[in-house]
Amino acid sequence: MRISKAGLLVALAFLAPILVELRTVLAWFDIHLSVLETVVLGGILVVAILVWAFLPEDGDETTSERDVSNSEL
Repeated sequence: MRISKAGLLVALAFLAPILVELRTVLAWFDIHLSVLETVVLGGILVVAILVWAFLPEDGDETTSERDVSNSEL
């Protein structure tokens, strides 16, 4: 997992005000999103964050192994 469970919860909770304010900002540019469109966009963003969060981290080394190998140079 790329992020802690608490961090994931905070990221998902922070998404709600961002979506609300996005509707406001887009309205300044005469782009109007309905509530349904905002919910669909929010669902897509939630799925994207969850997919990213549950992907395995790159490489097989742990963080401490990388730090040791870099300090030996």
